[in-house]
Amino acid sequence: MQLSEKEKYLLKVGEKLEKIRKENKYSNHEVFADELSMGRSQYRKYELGKTNLNIYTLKRILDKLNVSLEEFFSDGF
Repeated sequence: MQLSEKEKYLLKVGEKLEKIRKENKYSNHEVFADELSMGRSQYRKYELGKTNLNIYTLKRILDKLNVSLEEFFSDGF
């Protein structure tokens, strides 16, 4: 089954979130989600590209990782 354009984009965003999280020494998504006061399963769905996230949620995640929206979208998007 081929992925839709939306699914491909969400997957790309999720992969990048996971990569940045791990670079910031958060090896476990559950601990990171807890620190964000976000549901663990919901956060994992973002990383897996299984659900859409709004811009405010993305900003909250990136702020915790000390990455700006500009930096996030500058490379590979």
